[in-house]
Amino acid sequence: MIDLKLVIFDVDGTLVDSQADILEAMRTAFAAIDRPAPSREAVLGIVGLSLPQAMGQLVPDATGAEHARLVETYKDRYAALRRTGGPGSSPLYPGMSGLVQALHASDNVLLGIATGKSRRGLDALMDSLGLRRFFVTTQVADDHPSKPHPSMILTALAEAGVEPADAIMVGDTTFDIDMARAARVRAIGVEWGYHDAASLTGADRVVADALALGSAITEMLEIAP
Repeated sequence: MIDLKLVIFDVDGTLVDSQADILEAMRTAFAAIDRPAPSREAVLGIVGLSLPQAMGQLVPDATGAEHARLVETYKDRYAALRRTGGPGSSPLYPGMSGLVQALHASDNVLLGIATGKSRRGLDALMDSLGLRRFFVTTQVADDHPSKPHPSMILTALAEAGVEPADAIMVGDTTFDIDMARAARVRAIGVEWGYHDAASLTGADRVVADALALGSAITEMLEIAP
């Protein structure tokens, strides 16, 4: 019987540098309710949360109707950007394409995603980058409470048939690390994302590039070369 392992990736700030699309979609959303867009730092600070929770943090004084319009306008604009922007507007971070392919080629390694994106947003991004075929389980904000609730990871484990001890969560934010802890899964933080690496203190490892990430995954999950 094969001893299956599961590597779960966050998307924005971990696999993909999507900040240009995120910032543009956020500017459009705030213009729709005649409010100034938040700063880049504020927007990137909430990346990873589900959109309703993210908007609530950015503008806690907005009405329910305003929050709803922010969410829907953001989704529409982001989807439009994905249709027209191509892979260049939300590129994979250096080395991540090769790492995903190498892990996928391992006989006992399964790959998953846990993201604050909607299903529509994730599918558009994955299709534009040609990534969909590599992942056996993809968990999105439409179906779960926002990170750091462990629901996404627990569902990914169940769908993959893997125990928590045989899984790793890879992410760039404190939301990812806290979610992994809540699900009793080990976590690797990446330095190239949207939260300061110094804030990822709860991670089992923090790595600086894709090569180091691959080595950490291989060692922690005891994957044969």
